Amino acid sequence: MIKTVIIDDEANARTIIRGIIETLPERFQVVAEASNVKSGVDTIKKEQPDLVMLDIDMPDGNAFDLLEKIGKIGFRIVFITAHSDFAIQAFKFSAIDYILKPVVSSELFRALDKVEKSFELEEINTKLNCLLSNLNPESKKKKLVLKSVDSILSVDISEIFYCESDGGSYTRFYLNNNRKFLVSRPLKEYDELLSSYGFFRVHKSYLVNLNKITRYEKQDGGSVILKNQTEIPVSFRKREQFLERFMAL
Repeated sequence: MIKTVIIDDEANARTIIRGIIETLPERFQVVAEASNVKSGVDTIKKEQPDLVMLDIDMPDGNAFDLLEKIGKIGFRIVFITAHSDFAIQAFKFSAIDYILKPVVSSELFRALDKVEKSFELEEINTKLNCLLSNLNPESKKKKLVLKSVDSILSVDISEIFYCESDGGSYTRFYLNNNRKFLVSRPLKEYDELLSSYGFFRVHKSYLVNLNKITRYEKQDGGSVILKNQTEIPVSFRKREQFLERFMAL
């Protein structure tokens, strides 16, 4: 049974979230609610929950003010947000679970299912640090959380040379200093996430950091040479679009 606390300044939102969670009585139990940062801190300290459903914006501060007051995080978090696309992008880069307002039951069930399947507290600080960095408007470095079967890593996207599809459902990252990291998510997801940040899918199996390319070779169908001397093929149908992006750098 996963003890759950709901912290949201909107009474209607708390009622909706509680109602959805209470349809899963054998898996989750809502033990308390709070409506602001101060009462939220008190409630968490009293109840010692396994999971906190946490609104971003509240009258006396925000979710990050609350977490700073808590100190050591001993629970999983699902953020509740009505933020802009920029903020949602930061959540995705940080691999942080979130749901959008107005709350939809299918999205909440999806988030709860993920909580139940991967209840690993040691990840939360890595993810939160990455999220705070990505939300900071003064930060020039975009960070990405990568999670494998047995470890988690936060990297600057500038450290990524390229990504390779591995078996369809997996993506292998090739990083600075010859590091490699295998993630159990398909390349398509990272294509969607990174394409606006200097990455281009030159081939169905490869997503390349354009800033890591030294030159384009026309022979043998076309390929790019990276700064680490790796050669990556460029598919015929991607060639024209790639050259437009590459020449615009």
